[in-house]
Amino acid sequence: MSVARDILATYRGPHKVVARLLSMGEREDRVFVILMAACAVTFIGQWPRLAREAHLTGEELNPLLGGTLMAWLFIAPLLAYALALIVHVLFRAIGRKQTSFGSRLALFWAMLAASPLILLHGLVAGFIGEGIELAGVGLVWLICFMWFWISGMLQAGKRSA
Repeated sequence: MSVARDILATYRGPHKVVARLLSMGEREDRVFVILMAACAVTFIGQWPRLAREAHLTGEELNPLLGGTLMAWLFIAPLLAYALALIVHVLFRAIGRKQTSFGSRLALFWAMLAASPLILLHGLVAGFIGEGIELAGVGLVWLICFMWFWISGMLQAGKRSA
């Protein structure tokens, strides 16, 4: 399946998509590309907000974009790997049969699958600004992200058992 179809399928049943991705074998390059795609889409989703901020404050847009690029394409992947490792260790500590690869795949896929909502969040932040609309989109993103991540972690634990 294409990535776009997998993302749509994740909104119907995240565990099925993660199970299919896990059945393709443990390939670190695949999960790295998933992570980098999620971070790149999140970076792009920040553009409208940054443009609004630059316009309203009179700041230059380029330094804002540069800082956000550094954060999302260099620092966020390192933090995502660290978070996946911490969650893997916690799951192992409570007795779940979980591989480190499954933990990474579940987190990184949840980030990529929820990225359309990040794009929407960026548009709302750029065109409407702070308010109930932005908070609502953020809440929907958080709920979907957590649903995808938890479902993926549970599916990865089943595959490891």
